[in-house]
Amino acid sequence: MLARVTSCATQGIQGLFVEVEADLGAGLPTFSIVGLPDAAVRESRERVLAALRNCGFEFPARKITVNLAPAHVRKEGARFDLPIAVALLLASGQIPRGAALTEGVFVGELALDGTLRGVRGILAVLAAAKREGRGPVWIPQENAREARAIGGVPFQALGSLRELRGDEVPGEVPRGGAPGVEGAATPRLTPPDLAEVRGQVVARRALEVAAAGGHNILFVGPPGSGKTMLAKRLPGILPPLRREESVEVSTIHSVAGRLPPGAGLILDPPFRAPHHTISDAGLVGGGRGPVPGEVSLAHRGVLFLDELPEFHRNGLEALRQPLEEGYVSIARVGGATVFPAAFSLVAAMNPCPCGYRGDARRVCRCAPDAAGRYWAKVSGPILDRIDLILEVPAVPMEDLFPGEPGEPSAAVRGRVVSARALAAERASGEGRNAALTARDLERVAPLDPEARQLVRRAADAFQITARGVVRIRRVARTIADLAPSDRVRPEHVAEALQYRMPAGTL
Repeated sequence: MLARVTSCATQGIQGLFVEVEADLGAGLPTFSIVGLPDAAVRESRERVLAALRNCGFEFPARKITVNLAPAHVRKEGARFDLPIAVALLLASGQIPRGAALTEGVFVGELALDGTLRGVRGILAVLAAAKREGRGPVWIPQENAREARAIGGVPFQALGSLRELRGDEVPGEVPRGGAPGVEGAATPRLTPPDLAEVRGQVVARRALEVAAAGGHNILFVGPPGSGKTMLAKRLPGILPPLRREESVEVSTIHSVAGRLPPGAGLILDPPFRAPHHTISDAGLVGGGRGPVPGEVSLAHRGVLFLDELPEFHRNGLEALRQPLEEGYVSIARVGGATVFPAAFSLVAAMNPCPCGYRGDARRVCRCAPDAAGRYWAKVSGPILDRIDLILEVPAVPMEDLFPGEPGEPSAAVRGRVVSARALAAERASGEGRNAALTARDLERVAPLDPEARQLVRRAADAFQITARGVVRIRRVARTIADLAPSDRVRPEHVAEALQYRMPAGTL
């Protein structure tokens, strides 16, 4: 007796359908699982056996062979518990072979009492089912709210394997929620307000430019100057995620297992701030799976690296590809996995090991060459990929006391949204000037002779690379959009240049 059902694994953030075959043959009672399963999949035998018995089903006393195809793809995790149990019940005739079961897609982990536990990557499973026109998708009740985020996909949420008992299995499976349905999103959190920042007029302006163009920014200043405070307020001035961006970001977090139980779509740009002791795989992604790292969890949002020189050198160097290309490719023996990683980098560091080089109120205690060695921990290619590098001096004491409040985040966000709308209309894209190529800049941000001469003199004086010149032009285009101005004028280029001072001058 043979039965087949369909399950779904994840590769990167894409769903990969897996056929689960259960054969009940003659011979001594055994239970074997083939098809390149990992340890968690092999342990399904014990969970499925206990779950079937505790739900009132009969465990077949036959020679049981379960095959997971395609056999060359490694199967990982407990998501195959439910499809294995359903295939056994169909093969033994304990539940009817209706279309909802034989044509369905099953994903879920079983507890020993037969209840279903949530699994990660449900959004990728639903997206794959929608793309391939498959369904219904049978999932744990815990993942139901997450599943409603993908509209137009029929799914059935199960709380327990007991719900499959009886003469009739549900034939009509409700379709997933339409886009924007009530309760399909995670609750929004109120980000810190930019009005709380005292002083730092130049840094506030640079933060607005970074938000408007999706640029990378590095704050350099002594301890307590407000670098971290500024970074945490960047998400509050970013535009909200569009529907397709929200689904993409939520899928990454779902695959990584970072969505809280019962959560729906992520509506706001994510903010990730890993500690400098993070491993290379934790930062850029990896593992046996592999799974997304912090750069992918920050996709469409902000990655904040405080104390930049203290991060592992290999981890920082691995940021080159995502900073330039917007994705990270993780190569393994079985192939390469690609994760999206289009984020805005906000980094912060001190000007020297003690932190007080150039501070008017404190004396630097570092050796003469200590600052150079400190800056050397961050390679030139990484600094070259940062669009805005500026000094954040200590705030004068008189600016710290209550006075006239600063401009709130809502007002700044309005200008940022308008600037991105102009960029999106001009480039027919997502509105991030940071993604413009050199060819695009010749079309959307041509320089007049005066502005071109200004860039040339600055490049010669500060030894700015060709990549650096491109980034200066991108920032100048963003400043023009904030003005707003159709053309990139010399004053826009001059402001962009002041945000790209070389490390040796800070």
